Amino acid sequence: MADFNLAEWGIVGVVVFLFAGQIMFLQKTLMSKLGEIENICIKLIDRWNRSDEGRDRRHEDIIKEINDISDDLNYLKGRINGGKNN
Repeated sequence: MADFNLAEWGIVGVVVFLFAGQIMFLQKTLMSKLGEIENICIKLIDRWNRSDEGRDRRHEDIIKEINDISDDLNYLKGRINGGKNN
C-alpha cells in the first residue's frame, strides 16, 4: 500500500467535508420542502372538511323539508280517508 502524505489526507478531508456539507444542505432543503407540503395538505384537508360541513347542513335542511312535506301529505291522506269512512 502506498503511504498517504499530508496533502493527500488534506484532499480526502476536504472531499469528506464537502460531501457532508452537501448532505446537510440537502437534508435542510428537503425538510423545509416537506414542511411546506405538510402545511398545504393540512390546509387542503381543512378546506374539504369545511365544504363537507356545508354540504351536510344542506342535506339536513332538505331532509327536514321532505319530512315536513311527508307529514303534511299524511295529514291530508288521513283527512281524505277519514271523510270517506263517515
